[in-house]
Amino acid sequence: MKIVIAGAGDIGFHLAELLSYENQDIVLIDTNQEVLDYVATHLDVMTLRGDSSSIDVLEQAEASRARLVLAVTTSEKNNLVTAILAKKLGARQTIARVNNQEYLADSQRETFKELGVDSLISPVLLAAEEIQRLVRESSFTDHFAFEDGKINLLGVTLDEYSPLVNQQLFDISDVDENVNLRPIAILSGHRTIIPRGKTVLRQGDHVYFISKQGNLKRLTNMLGKRKVDVKKVMILGGTSLGLATAKRLEQSYDVTVIEHNKACCKMLAEQLDNSLIINGDASNIDLLEEEGLNQMDAFIALSNNSETNIIASLTAKNHGVYKTVAQVENKEYIHISQNIGVDTLINKKLIAANNIFRFIRKGKVEAITSLHGVDAEVIEYIIHKNNQTTKKPLKDLHFPKTALIGGVIRGEEALIPDGDFQLQLNDKVIVFALPEAIDRLEQLFH
Repeated sequence: MKIVIAGAGDIGFHLAELLSYENQDIVLIDTNQEVLDYVATHLDVMTLRGDSSSIDVLEQAEASRARLVLAVTTSEKNNLVTAILAKKLGARQTIARVNNQEYLADSQRETFKELGVDSLISPVLLAAEEIQRLVRESSFTDHFAFEDGKINLLGVTLDEYSPLVNQQLFDISDVDENVNLRPIAILSGHRTIIPRGKTVLRQGDHVYFISKQGNLKRLTNMLGKRKVDVKKVMILGGTSLGLATAKRLEQSYDVTVIEHNKACCKMLAEQLDNSLIINGDASNIDLLEEEGLNQMDAFIALSNNSETNIIASLTAKNHGVYKTVAQVENKEYIHISQNIGVDTLINKKLIAANNIFRFIRKGKVEAITSLHGVDAEVIEYIIHKNNQTTKKPLKDLHFPKTALIGGVIRGEEALIPDGDFQLQLNDKVIVFALPEAIDRLEQLFH
């Protein structure tokens, strides 16, 4: 499959890195030769220096025979022009990264589709949606809902009070037989474990569960977590992500936004209806205390400085704030979130890259996500034709050992399958997979 990626920044590099493992025919375009030199020494992809919105450059990249053109530079206009021109040249599918939230309205999407942009991706909007989920389900460090919440993927760190500590997975049902759930991954230190029946859960393990709708309250109790209804939220940073997050949260929570730039504070006051805007420095702990840090239920650090966000979140934790979320620009930081005391570290570019990645996967893929700190994917496949997957029970499908089916959505019903379960046409199958399992999965679900 030929794929052209315009932009070798974090999103483009991450996508190229994921695809390079799969021997795809990739061309990565950027105007910065130093960035391209770095790519050339780290990835097995073709690089091309130039402006992707140039017809000549797109022709050199052979966009006319590309299965997919991804325009993910930092310039919104460049991305839109690149996608439109690539489509006119013959590219089968185009995706453009945008910042303007107005473009994401259904009517605007249709207009861009007519022009040749098949899909629009906003890293800011996707990150704001993830933060909203994390605040709503505050007991969990990760929350991803499939099919409007029929099945939920939840992450949690097992502390000393959890009744699951030192339990084999076989015995989880003994803790609460009414909770229908499945552990699909365990992050122990920096090691990812595919859980099996005899796997023993340990204190400090970060465990990812698949659970059916309606089980979240029981699951919280089962894990020994204190349920906190978030009412007051403090957001650090009036960035584009800070604004988008405040807009989503201010209808349901008491939101306070801390921003050091006066002009930015004025802009926030104009665009937010129910949020309190405070002009101040995040490093001023006295100011944060004066503005009620000790009374906050959630603290979300979204400034442009990763280290400031992490330190401020740790400070909030030390002041008794229950839920902390910090944005980090360096994707390497994602791997340390469970070990330093911040509940969740997020990187909006990685969130966007994972969202884009579903367009690349073979088989009919509905959704894809990644787990913080885990080098793996959670993919939702649709059984779109009768083949070996519908003719044998799961235990006879020669499923890769580094993959696990977590749940199945059949119509309106959510199911947690066992080895005797047999898939049917139109089932939506949620699979957790390490990178080495992807090729086999694509053969099964293609």
